[in-house]
Amino acid sequence: MKKILKVKNKEEEKFLRKKVKPFDFDSLSKKEIDDLIKQMRKTMNDADGIGLAANQVGLDASVFVAQWEGKFYVFFNPKIEKSSSDEVEETAEGCLSIPGNFGLTERLAKITLIAQNKSGKQVKVKAWGMLAVIFQHEVDHLNGHLFIDRLAKGAELHNS
Repeated sequence: MKKILKVKNKEEEKFLRKKVKPFDFDSLSKKEIDDLIKQMRKTMNDADGIGLAANQVGLDASVFVAQWEGKFYVFFNPKIEKSSSDEVEETAEGCLSIPGNFGLTERLAKITLIAQNKSGKQVKVKAWGMLAVIFQHEVDHLNGHLFIDRLAKGAELHNS
C-alpha cells in the first residue's frame, strides 16, 4: 500500500494543495499504467476509501480512482462540466488525507465529467447524487483543493 499524504503534516499539505500536472500517457507503458491503477485501487480499498487522487499518494499526475455501489472508476485528466441545473446539495464529506474528520459541503447535484480512460480515449460520464460528490471531491484534489475548503456556510468540521 502506498502512503496516503495527510494535511497534519505541513509538507504533505503543501503538496496536496498544489495543482497536479496533466497525465502524460507517453510517460508510462500500458503495463505501468495498469500497475498504477491497481496500486491506487489497493491503497483506496485498504484505507476503506471510496475515492483516491494521485496526489494523495505523492504523485504529481491528474488521475483518480473511485468505487461506488460496486462499480470501479478510473479517470485521467478529468474536468467537471456543469450540468444544465445549478442545483446544489449539502453532503457530509470526509477524506483519507484528513482522517477522523467530516463536514457538511455544498456540491453540484448533477455533473458531467469529461476525462480520458486508461487508453487515453476521451470519455464523458454523467453523475448525480453521491457519485457526483465523489467525482467533484477527487477533481478538487487534483486542483489542489480539499473538502474543508468547500464547507457549507456556517458548517463546522466534526470528529467522526
